[in-house]
Amino acid sequence: MTKFTLSRRSHAILSLAVLGPCALYLGGCASKPGPKAEMAVANAAVQRASTTGTSEDAAVQLQVATGKLASARQAMASKDFERAKQLAEQAQVDAQVAELHAQSERSRKAAQESQDAARVLRDEINRNTAR
Repeated sequence: MTKFTLSRRSHAILSLAVLGPCALYLGGCASKPGPKAEMAVANAAVQRASTTGTSEDAAVQLQVATGKLASARQAMASKDFERAKQLAEQAQVDAQVAELHAQSERSRKAAQESQDAARVLRDEINRNTAR
């Protein structure tokens, strides 16, 4: 009968070979960190969009973005990090949509004002030439 003995070095290598993957597996099972970056970006996007002009010209879109950000915060508090990340990303996009919609509305108003001014000017020119 042969006796099997391990040197200290062999024992350490064997321990690392067995325990190393176990530690990595257990570390992977630990709770995932919250989507802090996504939350920060969404918060900044909603704040940037929350201007007087956007509140007036894209109130519905801004309200949607604000609501999704609030829901993302609730999901974070509930430790539902996947849902929080999704909602934060959606809030960011919705805030950008609100900004773009407000810009579009301001451009439309400016174009209408220009057309009105051109019409008034044409009418004035026509009156002066008729005299």
